[in-house]
Amino acid sequence: MGNQLDRITHLNYSELPTGDPSGLEKDELRVGVAYFFSDEEEEVDDRTPSDCGFTKDHSPAEEGPFSVSEVEYSAFCSQECIFSKLRENEDLNVYSAKTLLTMCKPGDLLELVATAQAPHWVIYQRDDQVIHLHKGEIRRDSLLEISNGRHGRIVNNRYRFRPLPPDLVMQNASGHLGLRSEEICWTNSESFAAWCRFGKREFKGGGEAHSAEQQYFLKVHLSGSGVHTLVFRSLEDMIRERRRVDASGILKELSLVTGDKD
Repeated sequence: MGNQLDRITHLNYSELPTGDPSGLEKDELRVGVAYFFSDEEEEVDDRTPSDCGFTKDHSPAEEGPFSVSEVEYSAFCSQECIFSKLRENEDLNVYSAKTLLTMCKPGDLLELVATAQAPHWVIYQRDDQVIHLHKGEIRRDSLLEISNGRHGRIVNNRYRFRPLPPDLVMQNASGHLGLRSEEICWTNSESFAAWCRFGKREFKGGGEAHSAEQQYFLKVHLSGSGVHTLVFRSLEDMIRERRRVDASGILKELSLVTGDKD
């Protein structure tokens, strides 16, 4: 834990709002002070399906659906639910990349998952092609090639925001192809893909205008240990923490959080 604590940093908030290119804006919780570990964009690594935590033996050619062990969440902006990943409310099963391709339409938001990894999010274009943020670059790749053992699902409704029309989603995604590192204002694949679909500036690093009243609450539903609630002042910071928990499988810093349990 000591080495982990050395890497903890306080949330860094930007006070400078940015414009929204699309032109579209739009329980009792016990609150603690939240921290996160710095996390670079995850790599879509090379795993076999058996390494990815799925509950039955299968080959990549099998259709599914399959189940994978995951942390469940709900998230709120003030009192409004803006994000939900709860097995009791939705189908969290996943499919092989080959099967997923038969289910997708242009502009769909896809999530590739595996146990103890941050999920990788992409925008489906067509003909097996997806656009995503990977290794500091906005690029177009084959879904079959980048899946590498991960299974996936369509997550158009994971965020509760109003989506843009599919043609504008694709315009957002394709219009940023080729951008690298310092040109990119998204910190991970999820923030970029979600921005493409919803057009909300809150998904951009430093893109949110903060107010004293606005807070984001992340409720982490941990099996056997209740629900833990963390508070953030920006959507970007909340996403980073949630993805860190996905990658580790646990809340490493619970001892630093005051009043963390509902």
